[in-house]
Order: sequence, then structure tokens, then C-alpha cells
Amino acid sequence: MRSIGSKSEIKLFSVRDFPRARVQFVHPYAEFWLPLEGEASFVLRSMFGTKAAYLDGKLMLGFTAKEEPWRGILVGTAREHHVSLLAAIPSLRPHPILGKWLYLPEAAEDFEAVAELLVRLVRGRDSRIGVDPQIKKRKRDRRRGPERKSR
Repeated sequence: MRSIGSKSEIKLFSVRDFPRARVQFVHPYAEFWLPLEGEASFVLRSMFGTKAAYLDGKLMLGFTAKEEPWRGILVGTAREHHVSLLAAIPSLRPHPILGKWLYLPEAAEDFEAVAELLVRLVRGRDSRIGVDPQIKKRKRDRRRGPERKSR
């Protein structure tokens, strides 16, 4: 073991010594989408403060860690599949604001087990889960003014 010696040998570090150092935020639900990352078509995007998981071009799950009712997992599904999924997974409920999707609140007693089940269903391509994302409409270039019809 080496002695430090005099005060002149002690180096204090500042933020300037590490200009590229960044603190990386780890999403609290990241462990749940990790099994999906091995899928060739998997895409993870940020959407309104949510991490949205896509598979085969469909929006499958939304992982949101804000205040209720945005703290849990959103399940992208059509309303016609709600009854079937609610019967199979009683912890799910329609989202109180985004009613077209189902929601697994973090406060559910079986949150982790159900989250893992949802990921398995997504990996298995359960036809009840997944919605086609809306196509963005192109905005006109406002600098050019209104489009004119040719005569």
C-alpha cells in the first residue's frame, strides 16, 4: 500500500475533467422490454414521456413511469379484444384517459408477473395485442402560402 504523501500529490477532479461524462437514466420498467430486444423487428421509441415498444411495425406496449394514471404498462389493443384480455388477465383495466387501450397499473399486486406475461404474449405474436401506428399527415410549407389549383 502506498502512502499519499504531501497535499500537492492529491488531485481533485471537477466536471471539466470529464467533458463527455453523462448520467444515464435507466427506465424503471426497462427489465420488461429487454426480452423483446432480441426480436429482429423490435423498436423502442419515446412517445409523450412513454417508452413505446413496437414489434413487426405494430405498437404493442407502452411503459410509462409518471404519476397515476400514467404509471404502469399500456397494452395496445383494439376494443374488440378488451373482453378477452380482461377475462384472461384480471389485473388489466381500461385506461381511464386512453380508453381504447388496456392498462396494468404499477400498484397491481401481481404487476411484475403480469408484465412478464404481457411480454411473453407479445413475443408469441398474440393477435389481440398490437395496433398499427397512425400515419403522420404532412404539413404544408407555410412559407409558400396556400396551394393553388392549376387551371
